[in-house]
Amino acid sequence: MRLIEPNSIAVSIWSPPYHVGKKYESSQTYDEWIKMLQDVITLHYSALKPGGFLAINIGDILCFPDESMPRIQANNISMRKCSVSEDDVLNAQKEHPDYNRHQLAKLLGCSEQTIDRRLHGNNIRGGKYATQTRVKLVGGFIEDIAISAGLFPYDRRIWVKDAAWANSNWTSNSYRAVDEFEYVYIFWKPGITKIDRTRLPKEEWTEWGSRAVWNIRSVQRNDDHEAKFPLELPRRIIKLFSDEGDTILDCFMGSGTSAIAAIMENRHYIGIDKEEKYVQLAKRNIDLYSQQATQLRLF
Repeated sequence: MRLIEPNSIAVSIWSPPYHVGKKYESSQTYDEWIKMLQDVITLHYSALKPGGFLAINIGDILCFPDESMPRIQANNISMRKCSVSEDDVLNAQKEHPDYNRHQLAKLLGCSEQTIDRRLHGNNIRGGKYATQTRVKLVGGFIEDIAISAGLFPYDRRIWVKDAAWANSNWTSNSYRAVDEFEYVYIFWKPGITKIDRTRLPKEEWTEWGSRAVWNIRSVQRNDDHEAKFPLELPRRIIKLFSDEGDTILDCFMGSGTSAIAAIMENRHYIGIDKEEKYVQLAKRNIDLYSQQATQLRLF
């Protein structure tokens, strides 16, 4: 990013690794992940045009192991396969104070594990021997990093995607919701921002340009990259916050989606990725789109 011409980027739109265990981020600690975001966001102050925008697409919460986190114990009565309650065990224990848990289990017709759970409440989310998972809100620390860099919160969009039903099975021991939306946090570099409503047709202004909630179907097949956002997401940001001929930046380019959106809307682009295989993947996808677009123009 230090090689980018200062004050040259109209819009930077990207989605960083979420620190959730993907292969390309497995070697990175949480502190290293935070430092990476700090470095990348800070370098945007030089790269962005005055009045330009940084748009960060990221889930609003993160989940990661934290040794300092208290264990979350769940008395999940709706999932019980055994009708023996805490009161049943306590009453039996009161009547037979010399009984151990094996004897109490035989008396009540249940397993000794059930006796242990009723007495000690050890139905711990994630397993009683695993480090507890901590939930962290994202918006606050992203905002703090941006402000420290000289960039200021301007707006946000909520991207409603397909619900991640495949990830919902672990919620059986909690009231956690199924993940079905992400944020796009938008930050502004001080300077004059041109407001031009002719960038969008009237129907697009009505449908999504002036709306805070965007319904965009997520990518159905992550077959060539583990984490892709849909083309429509960067396309909307690019079209809303920049003009034709402007330069767009994605410093976590991945499979090249932001570059394709930039080409689609007649913008230039700069893409960065630390993984050589994804640099080559992005180049192939960009070349393929450009060839298809050229063929369509010819016909």
